[in-house]
Amino acid sequence: MDQTPPRLPYGGELPYHDGMEARVAVLEQIAKDTRDVLTRMDTRLDRMEDRQSSDFKWLFALGLGAMSFIVAVMAHGFRWF
Repeated sequence: MDQTPPRLPYGGELPYHDGMEARVAVLEQIAKDTRDVLTRMDTRLDRMEDRQSSDFKWLFALGLGAMSFIVAVMAHGFRWF
């Protein structure tokens, strides 16, 4: 399907309605707004990945500490030391 616009003869009118320019302007604004929103979403996702990594490290350290505490209580209860 050929997407090239038709050639206009010298002094010819545009081959579409008067309201077409307004519609094109609205579509261009929507495209700009969408690009801005996608840029902000990308930035938020990057920050979320950093935060999840930090949360995972904190949770891993907490689990390791809890497990160590449980082993220490068991060792004391079974008189391992």
